[in-house]
Amino acid sequence: MVADTQASDLDNATMCPPGPNTDNAVRYVILDNDWGSTAFLPFLIALDADMKVLALASNTCNSWSKQHSLHALALLEVGAFDRCIPVIEGSAYPLVQTEKRVQLWQQLWGKLHYQGVFAPKPSRPVIGKDPTGGDPSQISKSAFIEGFPNTTVLPDSAAHYMIEQVHKHPGKVSIYSAGALTNIAAAIRLDSSFASTAKELVIMGGYVDLNFFQLQSAQAQDWGSDINILTDPEAAHIAVTADFPSIMIVGNVANDQFLTQPMLDQLTSSASNPYAALMKQYNIKRPLWDETAAAVMAYPGIITKSVTAFMDVNVAFDCPDFGRTHLWSKEFAPSHTREVKYVLSINQTAFFEHLEHIFKFPKACP
Repeated sequence: MVADTQASDLDNATMCPPGPNTDNAVRYVILDNDWGSTAFLPFLIALDADMKVLALASNTCNSWSKQHSLHALALLEVGAFDRCIPVIEGSAYPLVQTEKRVQLWQQLWGKLHYQGVFAPKPSRPVIGKDPTGGDPSQISKSAFIEGFPNTTVLPDSAAHYMIEQVHKHPGKVSIYSAGALTNIAAAIRLDSSFASTAKELVIMGGYVDLNFFQLQSAQAQDWGSDINILTDPEAAHIAVTADFPSIMIVGNVANDQFLTQPMLDQLTSSASNPYAALMKQYNIKRPLWDETAAAVMAYPGIITKSVTAFMDVNVAFDCPDFGRTHLWSKEFAPSHTREVKYVLSINQTAFFEHLEHIFKFPKACP
C-alpha cells in the first residue's frame, strides 16, 4: 500500500513523530459525517478521549444529508446521548456537483464502482438501503436498523452552527470531516475568520497514488476513488487551502485498518455497552475509515509516521483526476496551497486497545 511509502524520499518533507497530548484544556469537536446505522464509533472515540462533542453535523455523501441527520439522531438515542449532543443538518447539495454531472464524467473518464449519493435512484425502493439519486428530501425508514429517531435536528444550518461554536471557543474546536466537505467550505466562505479561529481540521479522505491499486478489483476501484472528496471536489479545494491552524489528512492509512471477527467478538462481548448489539452488525470487510480519522484526532499519540506536505484537490472536470488529491514538497508547491500533516501509519495495537476501552467503560451524558 502507498501508506508504507518512505516519507523521507520526499524533498523538503518533515517527518512528524507522535507525541502525547499534554494540553489539559477542554478539547471541543464538531463531527461532520455521512452518518449510517453503524457509524457511532467516531463520536464514542471522541467522548472516550474526553473531548466535548458540540454537535454531530450531516452532509450529503453516501446518501442525502437529511437521511444522514436522522441516522445521527438515532445513533445518539441508542446511548441516551441525545440529552447532551445536538444534531445539525447540513447542506442538501454539494457546491457544484450533481447527479447528471457525475454520470457525464463517468461517460468521459470511466465508471465508478461506488457512486454514493449520485447513484441513480432505483425504480423501486431498496429495502434496508439509504436513498440515492432523485430528491434530497426522500427518507428510507427501512435503513434504520438502529431504530428510527424520536428527536429532531437543531433549527440551524451546519455551517452557521460551526461558525458560532468556533467563535464561542476560539482556538479550541476541532472540525472533523468524514464525508463531503460542503458544510465546512460554506462556513469558510460565510466567515473569513472561521478557519483561523478553529483549532484544526481533520479529514478522512485525500488518497494519493492509488490508481495502480485500483486495477486489482471492483472493490479496490471503490476504495481508491475517494468518494468523500469526489462528492464535492470544489468544497475540498476550499477546505484544504483555508487558513486552519492545522490540517490533518487521514487518507491511504485508513484503507489499512480492519477489524477481524475475533476482534469484533471481543468488542461486542460487553453487555454493559448499549452499542454492543449494534456493533455486531458492523461490516468487517470494509476498512475502519471514519474510525481511523477520529482516532488520530482523539489520540494523536497513535500516529507512528506522518509527513508535512502541501496539498490541493483537482477541480478540473474534464480530467480523469477530477476530485483527486495532489501533494507537493514546499520547494515545488503552488503558491495557493498550504501545509498539511499527512498521516502515513498508526499503532494498530493501540488503536484497538482504545476501541476495547470504549466498550468496556462506556461514557454517558453528564
